[in-house]
Amino acid sequence: MPGNSISAVEVTHLSRHGFGLLLDCREFFLPFEDYPWFRGASVASIQRVERPRQEHLHWPDLDVDLTVDSIGHPEKYPLTAKS
Repeated sequence: MPGNSISAVEVTHLSRHGFGLLLDCREFFLPFEDYPWFRGASVASIQRVERPRQEHLHWPDLDVDLTVDSIGHPEKYPLTAKS
């Protein structure tokens, strides 16, 4: 029996300020200031993003996990990482 359909996630652009994600026909921008785990990472490591579950994104090369909700609604998650 097939599992749930999970849409792909795609890194759309990368700049010195952050990177864009295309997810479920929505585009998000993740600034390095708010997501310091990605600063200094290789392009290949940032582009290698997996979506094991509908609400879960995983960057295996960087050992970073984020929920889709935390990207779409950062105001609900006031704790931020310090680099």
